Amino acid sequence: MYDVLDAHSVLEVLRPVQDPELRKSLVELNMIRNVKIDQGKVNFTLVLTTPACPLREFIVEDCEKAVKKLPGVTEVSIEVTAETPQQKSLPDRSGITGVKNILAVSSGKGGVGKSTVAVNVAVALAKTGAKVGLLDADIYGPNDPTMLGLADAQIVVRSTEQGEVLEPAFNHGVKLVSMGFLIDRDQPVIWRGPMLNGVIRQFLYQVDWGELDYLIVDMPPGTGDAQLTLTQAVPMSGAVIVTTPQTVALLDSRKGLKMFQQLNVPVLGIVENMSYFIPPDMPDKQYDIFGSGGGSKTASELGVPLLGCIPLEIATRFGGDNGVPIVVADPDSASAKALTAIALNIAGKVSVAALT
Repeated sequence: MYDVLDAHSVLEVLRPVQDPELRKSLVELNMIRNVKIDQGKVNFTLVLTTPACPLREFIVEDCEKAVKKLPGVTEVSIEVTAETPQQKSLPDRSGITGVKNILAVSSGKGGVGKSTVAVNVAVALAKTGAKVGLLDADIYGPNDPTMLGLADAQIVVRSTEQGEVLEPAFNHGVKLVSMGFLIDRDQPVIWRGPMLNGVIRQFLYQVDWGELDYLIVDMPPGTGDAQLTLTQAVPMSGAVIVTTPQTVALLDSRKGLKMFQQLNVPVLGIVENMSYFIPPDMPDKQYDIFGSGGGSKTASELGVPLLGCIPLEIATRFGGDNGVPIVVADPDSASAKALTAIALNIAGKVSVAALT
């Protein structure tokens, strides 16, 4: 037991307190800073590894309990901030200035709700205070502007000494760049691979993203040119695979997952979308329209985490069509809670990967 209440004793009593995900001491991780003591009142700053830390309340509670054990402590005040760690660089891939982590949201096949997951995860992260960007890499079917309420937005192109720079559109706390801003609504994109690769690289390097904790990349379905361009151009913090419980979706999701692993991109886990249907007039009932347990089984077989399961609700579709994501339109709904938990789970895994 410490006889003197000072900064040293506070740090020592906090030393056994660990970050539950990193499993290392908060003190050793330099997450405890600016310790001040004034007549029994202990003040310090807790610096988390992400604004979206899913275990924030537990860490604060553990810190308070530890400090209150010191003699003479009358009050504990903790200021909580966050510093998202930078993804480790690779010698053959240059990152994007100001962007700390690049994450791919992908799927083996279309129609599984990949864009719904990408948009809602991005908005959920932004709601925690994180700085978030969304790159719509689905060049042939760019739906993110509609889903983010930016269907009528006009993107600005600036001329600089380095060439043209795009200013991303912004809504719901998220910066967005999409092919949908550059073509008419009914205009098809009929391109071969090299042109696709060029525009994705433009969206990566010729956009004024500013400072971002996370850049979410909404990938097109499959395992083609867009995936190769992204993974070979920039260091990736990880990929998230979206599927439904349906067997044909799971078969394709396995191929998408294996692709990222072969390209040395960490797979953060699987998201099972449309896990079950909740009738709006019978919220206590659920129906397994596309089967059940497929995501959990596949995750277990492939040795990756199941990040979460999202129910099928009419409000989720309605929010996407009307440009107000479900995590904003109805944050207390089952779908919004599932998507928010998935976003926090992803943020936690990114921090662990960056600091280990």
